[in-house]
Amino acid sequence: MVNLSSKKRVLAGVAAVAGFAALAMPVQAAQATGGVPPQIPAAELGKSAASQAKIQGTQATTLASSNTNIVRYNKLYKTGALQASKCKEVNVSLRTAAGVKAYDQQLLNCMWAAWAPTLKASGANYSIKPVLVVYSASKVATHCGTVSYPTSYFCGYGNQSHIYIPWAYIAGFWKQSPTYARAYATNTLAHEYGHHVQYRTGILSASWSRQYAFKTTAAKLEESRRRELQASCLGSAMLGANKKYYPLSGGLYTQWKYLVEHSGDVKGYPRDHGSFANHGWWSHAGFYAASSKTYASRCNTFNSAASRVA
Repeated sequence: MVNLSSKKRVLAGVAAVAGFAALAMPVQAAQATGGVPPQIPAAELGKSAASQAKIQGTQATTLASSNTNIVRYNKLYKTGALQASKCKEVNVSLRTAAGVKAYDQQLLNCMWAAWAPTLKASGANYSIKPVLVVYSASKVATHCGTVSYPTSYFCGYGNQSHIYIPWAYIAGFWKQSPTYARAYATNTLAHEYGHHVQYRTGILSASWSRQYAFKTTAAKLEESRRRELQASCLGSAMLGANKKYYPLSGGLYTQWKYLVEHSGDVKGYPRDHGSFANHGWWSHAGFYAASSKTYASRCNTFNSAASRVA
């Protein structure tokens, strides 16, 4: 069962989402892009795919309670400090597909190593590593639907995960600001991996089920924002845990800070990813979680006040 919504908007930022099978849905997906150099304050952000599962009667009531427990009290939040992978940023040019793939693959390996102990402690299948796909075609067919350029996209199905990255989009940033391109590539992949963490722990599927069951558009959009902001927080948590080895400091930190503080919803478009202020807040909450220690519990957007996910 696949449903891929391809609505886009203009903004400066980054976000994305994917799904898991709490309702025995074999395939779920999500998409998004964002983030631009300071001199170009605009980018596209796609809306994530929604579940079409039908839930009625007492089943809906039971699942509603179960899904709320999954997103608010997940075992992920009870795990200890996120470990540093001790991986370093690879020194390559991001002006080619090969360069972007080498850069992101190194970072993906770092994220997999950092998150494996935490996912294992949460009871999730920690051994699954997402497959990285870099592309530049206008449209790409995936197990979760068609991805349109320049969308960064996570697709989870069964025990497999794929992350799609538009390399030419990043290469365009590199021509203007190599440092910004590095910050964008790093943050985008970190966010997408945050959705992989949600996928493995069941949070994402439960959140989609909750969103489908809500009656009002406002409630559905708030659920989407909680999901997206959590992915950004989880992604930033890994970057913070590993900052000693993958030095997000100096100019790279400055550009990353600009990026996360200028990501989110813009006027005139659905408010499904969170305000700039809240996106920046959750990104920093993850990056600086518990000061020297990074805990996933700092990223529990589902138990946060509505104002913090507005």
